[in-house]
Amino acid sequence: MTIEITGRSAADIADSVRALIERGTLRPGDPLPSVRGLAGSLGVNRNTVVAAYGQLTAAGVVVTRGRGGTHVADPEVVPQEGFAADSVLRDVATGNPDPDRIPDPSIALAGMAGRPVLYGEPVIDPGLERWAREWMSADLAPPDLRLTITSGAADAVDRLLALALVREDAVALEDPCFLTSIHTVRVGGYRPVAVPVDDEGMTVDGLRAALDDGVRAVVCTPRAQNPTGASLSAARAADLRAVLADHPYVLVIEDDHFSMLSRDPFRSIIGPGHRRWALVRSVSKFLGPDMCLAVTASDPDTADRLAMRLSPGTTWVSHLLQRLTLSLVTDPAVAAGIADAGAHYAARNAAFAARLTELGVPVAAGDGLNLWIPLPVAARDVSEQLMRRGWLARAGDEFVLGEPPAVPRLRLTVHDLSDDDAERLAADVAAAVRAAGGRLSPAGME
Repeated sequence: MTIEITGRSAADIADSVRALIERGTLRPGDPLPSVRGLAGSLGVNRNTVVAAYGQLTAAGVVVTRGRGGTHVADPEVVPQEGFAADSVLRDVATGNPDPDRIPDPSIALAGMAGRPVLYGEPVIDPGLERWAREWMSADLAPPDLRLTITSGAADAVDRLLALALVREDAVALEDPCFLTSIHTVRVGGYRPVAVPVDDEGMTVDGLRAALDDGVRAVVCTPRAQNPTGASLSAARAADLRAVLADHPYVLVIEDDHFSMLSRDPFRSIIGPGHRRWALVRSVSKFLGPDMCLAVTASDPDTADRLAMRLSPGTTWVSHLLQRLTLSLVTDPAVAAGIADAGAHYAARNAAFAARLTELGVPVAAGDGLNLWIPLPVAARDVSEQLMRRGWLARAGDEFVLGEPPAVPRLRLTVHDLSDDDAERLAADVAAAVRAAGGRLSPAGME
C-alpha cells in the first residue's frame, strides 16, 4: 500500500498523517515510512520529518520502536472497576462498596443550602477546609501543608501527574496495580515502571530500581492496596522513606483511598525533608462513588501548581457537594456507620477467606473491599470455570504491569454476599480450581 503523506513543514506533515489515520487509511499498528525515506519523497530536510514524528509521538498518535520504526499507536483498552454491563452472571468482580453501607444524604441535603457562591470566592468551603486540615494533619508532619479539593482521587492523581510530567516520563506504579492508576498513566502518555508489592506493601528494592530507572513520580497506596489488600508495615514505610530521601524532588503521591474504613494505621512514605508530595483522600468508598470529591494535602509549590491545573477547567468543586460532604462526615451517626462499615468489610472478607481455606484454597484476608486469592493454576482458567457456574470473577492478570506473577491470583468482591451465596461461591471456587486442573491443598500452596 502506498501511503500518500504530504507537506513541506513539520506541522503540515503531522496534519497529513493525522488525516490518514482519521480516514482509516492508516490503522493502529501500521508502520510509517522511515525518516530518510519520507524526507526523500517529500524533498524536505530529515530534521523536518523528525520534528513531525516528534509532534505525533508527543500527542500519542504514533509510537517509536527504535530500529523497529514508527507505527500508528494502538491504544490499549484498560479494564475498569464496576459492574459488568448486560451480564447475566452474578458479578463478584465489581470492587464496589456495599450500597446498604453508604449513608443516606437526604437529611443532610435538606439543611445544607446556603447563599449562592459566585466567581472569585474561595474555592474551598471554609467549614470543609477546617475539618479537612485537621483530618490530614493528624497523619502528616509538614507544617506548610496546603489543601486542594478535586473531583475525586482519580482526578487529583491525573492532575498531579500532568503538572509534574511530560509524555514519556516514567511513573512508578505498584505491581499489581489499581486499574484506574494504570488507565491514568497510559492515557496520559507516561511510561509506567512496575514496583512489586508484597504483604508489607511496595517493596524497597522495587522502588530503588524504579528511581534508578529515572521515574519522576511515585504513586503509592499506604494501606488497603488495591487489588492485594496489603498495608505498609512501620518498618517498610521507614525503609521506603530512607530510599526516597536521596530523591527529594521526585513527586510522591499517596492514594489513601480506604482512609476512614481502613483497619490498619496510616504509615506515610513521605519524609520530613521531601520537597514534592501529595496525600490524596477520596470520600467515595465511605460516602459513595457518586460523591466525586477528594481532599489533597501537598507542599505549597505542588498545591499552587494543582490550583493552576484546576483553573482552566472545573475551577472548583461544587460548594453544594463540599457542604454535603462536611455535613455527613461531621454527623456522629454517619461516623458510627462508617466505622461499622469498615468492620463489616473486614469481617465478611475474613469469613470468606476462612471458608476458602477450609476448602483447600488458602487465602489471607487483607484490608479493603476485595480478596486477593492465590491459585495453583492459571487465573483465567479458573474464572472461565466460574462463569460456567454463574459467577463473573476477575483474573488477577488484569492488574499486573510487569512479568506474570509466580502465583496466579483471582480478585473477588464478596462482602455483600449472603451467607448462603458466600458458601456457594466458595464451593464453586474450589470446584473451578479442580476443573481447571489445580490441586486443592488445605495445608497451603507453594
